[in-house]
Amino acid sequence: MSLKEKTAVVTGSNSGIGLGIARELAAAGANVVLNSFTDNDEDHALAKEIAAEFGVTARYIKADMSKADECRALIEQAGACDILVNNAGIQHVAAIDEFPVEKWDAIIAINMSSAFHTTAAALPMMRKAGWGRVVNIASAHGLRASPFKSAYITAKHGVVGMTKVVALETAREAITANAICPGYVLTPLVEKQIPNTAKEYGISEDEAIEKVILLKQPSKEFVTVEQVAGIVTFLCSDAAAQITGTTISADGGWTSQ
Repeated sequence: MSLKEKTAVVTGSNSGIGLGIARELAAAGANVVLNSFTDNDEDHALAKEIAAEFGVTARYIKADMSKADECRALIEQAGACDILVNNAGIQHVAAIDEFPVEKWDAIIAINMSSAFHTTAAALPMMRKAGWGRVVNIASAHGLRASPFKSAYITAKHGVVGMTKVVALETAREAITANAICPGYVLTPLVEKQIPNTAKEYGISEDEAIEKVILLKQPSKEFVTVEQVAGIVTFLCSDAAAQITGTTISADGGWTSQ
């Protein structure tokens, strides 16, 4: 499958899942726009590396996804947006009555509202081009709840709901909107948590993975970044042209329970 001459904007993509998605789309021929809230030489170097490796145009654009105007400016500065992947996200864990208000506001803004703003800015471009794909990286927590994650779960449920609305509003056009709901993905951030979790519980790292981190994931295997990226690329293919307004779970059986 070739995405040549398509432009993909991936939010929160200077590391982890977002970077993996950007690389996969570039491998399929898409020009890519990387994004995060930083503006370091390393950020721009990532774009140069992708451009050189895959022979596409790649740029890095700084935008703070907690700010509505910067979300919309990201799409405008991209100049084109055939594929929009809303991936940016943060997390905080606390009981509701102890949950810091500023953390709630930040998680709702970055994990949910940013997807509204980028989608609103991108849809006119997709309509002008006569083709578009909106892919929202939600979570198994967009379909199931867990304690102490009120803001994250509220945001991810909201993203799933908004995905359905976008799909209905574009159903008669060559534009689709879907949400991917991964379980625990093995990112560098999660890898760093494994030894700390093992130490906290006084168990081995293998036990920490199986009994704590992947407690709700029946396969007892992490989802890989490459697997999530592969689903994104599939959703951009002709085979997925009639897949819209739905969620695709990649969670080792979590949400089947």
